[in-house]
Amino acid sequence: MTAGQRQAARIGLIGVGTMGAALAGNLAERQVGVAVYDRDPARAGALAASVAGVEAAPDLVALAAALPRPRSVLLMVNAGQPVDDALAALTPMLADGDAVFDGGNSHWRDSERRAAALALRGIDFLGLGISGGEEGARNGPSIMAGGAPAAYERAAPLLAAIAARADGTPCLGWFGSGAGAGHFVKMVHNGIEYAVMQIIAETWLAMERLMGLGFDQGAARVSSWLAGDMRSYLLEITADLLQRRDPLTGRFVMEVISDRAGQKGTGQWTATAALEMGVPTPTLAEAVYARHLSAQEGDRRKIAAARPPRVRLDMEADLDQVVAPALDAATVIAYAQGLALIAAAAKEQGWKTDLAEVARVWRAGCIIRADLLQPVRDALRASPGLSNLLLAPGIADRLARGIADLRRIVSVGVIQGVSMPCMASALSYFDAYGDTRLWTVLVQAQRDRFGQHGFERNDRQGKFHLDGGAA
Repeated sequence: MTAGQRQAARIGLIGVGTMGAALAGNLAERQVGVAVYDRDPARAGALAASVAGVEAAPDLVALAAALPRPRSVLLMVNAGQPVDDALAALTPMLADGDAVFDGGNSHWRDSERRAAALALRGIDFLGLGISGGEEGARNGPSIMAGGAPAAYERAAPLLAAIAARADGTPCLGWFGSGAGAGHFVKMVHNGIEYAVMQIIAETWLAMERLMGLGFDQGAARVSSWLAGDMRSYLLEITADLLQRRDPLTGRFVMEVISDRAGQKGTGQWTATAALEMGVPTPTLAEAVYARHLSAQEGDRRKIAAARPPRVRLDMEADLDQVVAPALDAATVIAYAQGLALIAAAAKEQGWKTDLAEVARVWRAGCIIRADLLQPVRDALRASPGLSNLLLAPGIADRLARGIADLRRIVSVGVIQGVSMPCMASALSYFDAYGDTRLWTVLVQAQRDRFGQHGFERNDRQGKFHLDGGAA
């Protein structure tokens, strides 16, 4: 590396796999010089040879030497132990005032731990949730940051340069002084992503099984929704996938893809965090369970063989009028659950996360980007501190237009034996949130009956037992 090259590099990047290479290209294209290091020197060298503005460092000593002080290094390695290993190797090369940014899908608690350890050495640590896949990383992702304000302010110009834009504004946001704040928001983004993907998939299955629509017809139906306020990235790719043909057989690709869906863990982390914090996110959790259930292929086939055939009923005749509003209502409810979880974590951790800013950052670049996020952002901005998105007037009006249709499609699905776990869960969540007397009246009594746990009353303060005595 020449002296001129060293001066050109403004940020270091460790890990040039799919996402790391795409981000390096994005940075270089925006005139941000990048010095890259990878455990595979050939991979780093190939990237440097193909992208102007990217230089390869043979080792971490050379990477650190290539950067101006205070140094900034972006980690793009697999979550978990690989991040700890990279930090252990990199930290001796860094000095007081340098900063490390973790752009992988790290668990938010790991980010908190790593930030605390690095702070003892005077090194700043930012947790960066980066969404958009390879395409977003190369052309503009949504970036969710958490960490010390001063470190974020220093990094913001570089991050803003590569972020996606909505209405000309970078989809980049700072969500709290805790390094885990950005990764928590990204984790919940992925939890919502799981749910919305599942809701769309259930809607497609309902159109196929209950309405008799073929793949081309389903694609046309989904495409028609993109012209209105339901437009989203996930619906756009769904319209394409339903009509796509398999190049090996000429059949529809949906006919040859296995129905066993994998996962990388962030949806499960979201469900676990919700349980830990006591925040109901049943639809997000159901999406994770749906993937686990899909893996039980052998048992599913055995049970299906003994199942009586489905019978088409007249009640399915006008479902084409309700399927789009039902999809929209379930999607809104999934967003409400995810945002409620972020609000709870922010309160618990003292992050002061602005939910309206979360909605803004998700408007472009990320996987769950959708036109819906603009009214969501407007609602949250108009009512700061709102405990649940379902209470926002504009959102409540939108739900009112679709909840009856959601109820209809779920009811028909249940009667006809078509599994719709996320749509049914969303409906149940909505119904419970609007009910003034829930099943937990009996649950409280049961707990006291077998465990003497006591219960609260609705006519006086305190905790009591079934015999009338105070608990």
